[in-house]
Amino acid sequence: MGRWRPPQGRGSAYITPAGAEKLRRELTFLWKVERPQVTDAVHEAAKNGDRSENGDYIYGKKRLREIDRRVRYLTKRLDELTIVDRRPENRDRIFFGAHVTLENQAGTQVTYQIVGPDEFDIKLGRLSMDSPLAKAMLGKQLDDEITLRSPEGNQHFHVMAIEYKA
Repeated sequence: MGRWRPPQGRGSAYITPAGAEKLRRELTFLWKVERPQVTDAVHEAAKNGDRSENGDYIYGKKRLREIDRRVRYLTKRLDELTIVDRRPENRDRIFFGAHVTLENQAGTQVTYQIVGPDEFDIKLGRLSMDSPLAKAMLGKQLDDEITLRSPEGNQHFHVMAIEYKA
């Protein structure tokens, strides 16, 4: 079996204002700060002569390709994203941007914010709207039960709180 894997489909095209700002800052940093530094390092390494055994030159060129690839991706992605900057009218249901507190069968409570796939971070409590748990939560309301099918078996959650922060 080869190493080839089919490309993953793009995630949903929604993002919070904070997530969009973070992507813009990353794009600006890569383009205005890091790329000029790496370009200068490659230029200096190229002056040293034989490029085939010049680690600084080889690494610098590789890093430039990585930066350019990320810059292209961020530029295209920011153009196609929809920034969701207002709260829904019906705040009794779970929609994009909601901070949802769930309680599992063991009584442990956890809070997630439903965000776009470009800004999710489980450590910070940001759950991608494309994840199975978020898909199961969307449209639910306070005191609803959520059943999540997983390889370990069904997991049941109870919606304890729904909050939309500005």
